[in-house]
Amino acid sequence: MILRPDDLDWTYIRSFLAVAETGSLTAAAKKTGQSQPTLSRHIKVAEASLGTALFTRVASGLRLTDSGLSLLEPAREMAKASARISALAAGHNATLSGTVRITASVVVSHYVLPDILARLRLKEPEIEVELVPSDTTESLIYREADIAIRMYRPTQLDVVTRKITEQSLAIYASRKLLARLSHPQTLDELADFPFVGFDRSDLVIRTMQDIGLTVDRHFFGVRCDNQAAFWELVCAGCGAGAMQTAIGEKDPRVQRLDFQPDLPTLPVWLAGTDALQRTPRVKRVWDYLADELTPKLG
Repeated sequence: MILRPDDLDWTYIRSFLAVAETGSLTAAAKKTGQSQPTLSRHIKVAEASLGTALFTRVASGLRLTDSGLSLLEPAREMAKASARISALAAGHNATLSGTVRITASVVVSHYVLPDILARLRLKEPEIEVELVPSDTTESLIYREADIAIRMYRPTQLDVVTRKITEQSLAIYASRKLLARLSHPQTLDELADFPFVGFDRSDLVIRTMQDIGLTVDRHFFGVRCDNQAAFWELVCAGCGAGAMQTAIGEKDPRVQRLDFQPDLPTLPVWLAGTDALQRTPRVKRVWDYLADELTPKLG
């Protein structure tokens, strides 16, 4: 079958974009929910239609050819246009029913949102919620989420933002660890206290350097980048660690250290697309999250 470029279905472009941005069929399948054979077939159809190879195989997966690279930005523009059309169409749904997809950090998803979403379900039982715990940036433009809860202000075009609060941080340790080791009272004593750190991320190292402690990754006897697991390690007694006070103060397993150096605060932002702000169910969840998160995290 001979195809022409004008026969190229948007489905194939979307598959091309997913593979191009993830670098492999496996990762693209995970992102899109499609099977690897389906994505592979879409790529082959797109290449046949365009008359050029879009990818070459490399050890790590698939790499764009020059032709594929030249099509990447136009494909992204098509994705944005498609998402904008979907969002505008969704805006005409005037009912408080349907699905709202929320993305938030792993810690907020585990320790803050469950109670809030349980109350939302009681108030709005017709609204279905999909929660995406992620410390990576989920794209609002591509409709990977309707509402994002961020610790920074998103700057993409067509995204509306609302600052909710500034949340404070403090250093905590488990009660059983503090029963074995006394509370550090000075910065030098804090430097001798066991800590849980991150693995690949250098965020904790940089923060400790900012408060006057020069450390490297080996300072931390236990390391983990998943922040929910990080907190559970702190609660289990593996070492001290910083956490949002809204979470730490309510956890009976830990106690705030007596000595607290000045730690930075974390801003909390809601973000969503402008078009979806006109969708009643999304607007309802947006307003509800703003009302609930402000006192809970402030």
